[in-house]
Amino acid sequence: MTVLVTGGAGFIGGHLTGRFLAGGHDVVVLDSMHPYYDLRIKEHTLDAHRETADRSGQDYEFVEGDVRDAGLVEELVSGAEYVYHQAARAGVRDSVKAPRTYDAVNVDGTLNVLDAAREHGAERVVLASSSSVYGGGEEYLPFSETDPTTPVSPYGASKLAAERYASAYHEVYGLPTVSLRYFTVYGPRMRPNMAISNFVSRCVAGEPPVVYGDGSQTRDFTYIDDVVEANRQLLSTDAADGETLNVGSSDNIDIKTLATAVRDQVAPDLEIEYAERHDADADHTHADVSKAREVLDYDPDHTIREGVGKFIEWYRENRDWYEPLVRAS
Repeated sequence: MTVLVTGGAGFIGGHLTGRFLAGGHDVVVLDSMHPYYDLRIKEHTLDAHRETADRSGQDYEFVEGDVRDAGLVEELVSGAEYVYHQAARAGVRDSVKAPRTYDAVNVDGTLNVLDAAREHGAERVVLASSSSVYGGGEEYLPFSETDPTTPVSPYGASKLAAERYASAYHEVYGLPTVSLRYFTVYGPRMRPNMAISNFVSRCVAGEPPVVYGDGSQTRDFTYIDDVVEANRQLLSTDAADGETLNVGSSDNIDIKTLATAVRDQVAPDLEIEYAERHDADADHTHADVSKAREVLDYDPDHTIREGVGKFIEWYRENRDWYEPLVRAS
């Protein structure tokens, strides 16, 4: 079986690629190597892929290119049974500055993938979506897939549009598609500008963690291994075809408590500092994962403290190259 992973040099796509290779599948990675964050992280990811492919004996190919290139996308999709479409322009804050770029990559790029998959009869297209599609809507917490989708950022709007196209291609053309709404995924090789990586970096360096706002904002932080497992299930079941599923931890934590948890594990004597909050950030996210549990037997088993502990261990082992990236973000 050959799996195409778009965005496969990125955080989630990179972990998916590693798991698929280790599981005995041939993998082709398409990634634009866009420097949304330092490319050294992606280079470490690609090195890890090559090592895994060598150990497992699977075929692995990396192709540098953009999902906006319809011809290239069609060529790669034509040789794959399964397509994991993780490629996207990420970032709520940056999307406010460049909404048309986010539309071109996240919507038009997705249409290129869907068109090629329909043309060549892909077994399944799994689309990476985001909890950002829910927008505000605090009265609906925890968010279920039937709750209103009212994104408050161009990024969220682009991911919702991509979802709707995937659903339409399933309904109209019979293309098996599944959209997974990720809730703040974290773990080794995560983007260096995320709260957890910044808290850990500062605490390891003996500096107080900085919370933006008053710290009452809550997030449903999902450990990368749980996300990978949800995706892996879709190689062997059609139970979710045509569906949209939340992939979260089923729990949430406020940012102040998260900073405290990191501080307590690394440097208990530090005081927490506060700074002005960024615009366009949602106040709260919290996933109702009952649908994914029913359809995929999804069972996230990493609490935030367990996941943070694993990340701290990885951070210390990789501090020499990862810390400078976090500090520069």
